[in-house]
Formats: sequence, C-alpha cells, structure tokens
Amino acid sequence: MSHAVVIGAGIGGLASALALRRAGWEVTVLERAPSLDPVGAGLAVAPNALRVLDLLGVGGHIRGLASLQGAAGIRRPDGRWISRTDATKAADRYGEPVIVVHRATLVDTLAGALEPGTVRLGLPAEDVDSETGRVVTAAGTLTADLVVAADGLHSAVRTKLFPSHPGPVHTGVTSWRIVVPHPGGTLMPSETWGGGLIFGTAVLGDGRVYAYATAPAPAGTAAPPSHTAAAPDGTAASPGTTAASDGAERAEMLRLFGGWHEPVPSLIAAATEVVRTDIRCLDEPLPRFHAGRVALLGDAAHAMTPNLGQGACQALEDALILARHAGDLPAYTAARLPRTTEVARASRRVGRVAGIGNPVAELLRNTAMALAGRFGPDTVLRQMDPILSWRPPAT
Repeated sequence: MSHAVVIGAGIGGLASALALRRAGWEVTVLERAPSLDPVGAGLAVAPNALRVLDLLGVGGHIRGLASLQGAAGIRRPDGRWISRTDATKAADRYGEPVIVVHRATLVDTLAGALEPGTVRLGLPAEDVDSETGRVVTAAGTLTADLVVAADGLHSAVRTKLFPSHPGPVHTGVTSWRIVVPHPGGTLMPSETWGGGLIFGTAVLGDGRVYAYATAPAPAGTAAPPSHTAAAPDGTAASPGTTAASDGAERAEMLRLFGGWHEPVPSLIAAATEVVRTDIRCLDEPLPRFHAGRVALLGDAAHAMTPNLGQGACQALEDALILARHAGDLPAYTAARLPRTTEVARASRRVGRVAGIGNPVAELLRNTAMALAGRFGPDTVLRQMDPILSWRPPAT
C-alpha cells in the first residue's frame, strides 16, 4: 500500500488525508500543535466545497450541523441596503446552498472520519526531502511515496521548494473575528461596507452568530498578547489570546464600528474573545504546486484573501483532486494552478472594491451595485458561476 505523509492538520490537510485514505493510501498526518483546536471562527461552505464533502462521506453530517443562509446582502453603515440576494435562488442555480459552520466543526468532522492514530499531534515536520519523500521528525524519519504540504500561509515546505519566490504579502488590511450569542429576533446574513471598512455577520448552526470585520491598518498593530498559541496549520495564532488583548481589540472595533447600524455595536459589545489577523496572501502564483514527491495544498499553495469565502473551499477542492492525481503530480498542478489563481485574483478584486474609502468612488460603487440588483439576483449570481458551479471531474 502506498504511504502518504500529510504535514498540517488544518482543513486542507485533514481533507487530503481522508481523500487519500478513501483512495486506498496509508496516511500519516503530522501536526505541530498539541491539539486540534483551530484558531478562527466561522467559515462559509459553498456549493463547490459541499460537493467535495459529499464525496468524502461527511457532507450530510456537515449540513446537519450548519446554518443555511437565507436572504442576504450588502448594507451601508446607516443600515440601508445597497443590494440583496436570495439564498433560495442561489441554491436553485447551483444545486446546493451556501452554509456556515464554525471552523472547529469542520475540523472535528474531518478528523473524526479518519482512522484512530492517523493524526499525530505535537509532532512537527522538521525537514522534508522532496526527491526521496523523507520527512524528518523528532520521533524519527518517515519515508513516503507522497508528501502533502498543508502547512499554511507561512509554509516552511513552500519556502524550501521555492526559496526565491515572493512570500505572503500584507494587503494593508487587518481583520477581527468574533463568535457571540444570538441577540434574538431576525438576523439576516449581510456585509456592511463604508469608508474602507467592512463588517459581516452570519448565523452558525448552533444558534450563535459569527461576525467579522476588516479595516485598513499597518501590519503588526494588533494589541500584543502575553503569549502566542500555535494554530493547527503550524502558523502562529493571531492576537486575541488573552483577556487584555481581547478587551483592547473589542475597544478598537467599537471605535471603528460603534456608530454603525444595529446589531453591529451590540455584537461587538457581546464579544468575550476576539481573534485579530493581518490579512496576507500570495499575490504572485507559484510556478507549480509540486516538486518531486511533494505536493502543496491550500494556503501553502495559494493563500488568498477571505473576501469570497473560498480559502477553505479551494483547499477542499485541492484535496480531492490531489487524491485523484496522487501518482501524477504534474497533472495535479495542471488541474489546480489555473483555477486557484483566478479565484485568488477575483477575491483580491472584491476586497479592493469592498474596501473603497474615497467617498465619490464609494457612491459610484453603491449606485452600480444597486442598479445591478434591480435587474434581478441572477445578474449578481452569474458573476459567481465560474467558482460555485465547479463540480469534481468524473473518476
């Protein structure tokens, strides 16, 4: 039986382990963190990702734990709508809904579908030889027919394989994420745009509310924590790990968004934990997603901004396609590099449009979006067709 070593037990790493295992591979997952306790909050699972989860055997379980999003849209800081969309029409168009789950829910589900002992916690990969498939750890050396580098944004494996390639760049934007109790009443999923700032909300399947916000800010300006935890993908956790930093970040959010429409201020005030992350991405695509026996996957291969909610979704697509091309890594690159490059560029474009701070440009943007909405939701949804209509190729 062929053996694969997966580096990183985030969503992409666990999904690739599950896909490879279902394809008949023996799999070992190495995770430097001592537990599967992912840093983050909510994430959208779009139709393209749900199709992957179905093939991995966990789609139904995730649907049962998730919140189906109803009508949604974009608002101004005073609460007036710029545009709206109908989730029912989106589900009809793509054959699947967009659902929202907590990141930990998806991680736990993927990990739970693996055989016990597959994931080795607290054991980082110290070195990787792409030609021989040797992976060095503190517990010894593993030799694999395939090494999957799913070690996140600051991937050490990517740096070793492509030492001259530009690393992640700071986009000039920082983000905050919170999960709070539902305030009651009807809460429509939405994003509010204004003055270069963004605030979004979505209801999780357990009834809590996931909220996120972004604002222009220099890198490294988050309130300093007293310690830094390790994220499951091997990267450093963002600030927000102590009560002191949580309070400082909550105060900063209220300073920026406290005058916006309800429930924005109330959701921020209810937050007890705040995760702040400077948004970085790989602006220049890699020349390929493989070298020797090593394949890069997820953020290690194509870290993108969160504006389209496709980071985890593209990692899930990677996992399925990699399992199908595990013996032909150039074919994996050919299948994934063009698509992920375009999705990443589209996400970057949406971020720039949403973050417009010039009042005149903002007015023109809002007017154009309102006019597009008057032609019907299909006009807006059509722009997402290349991303959400993706289906796994036939075996």
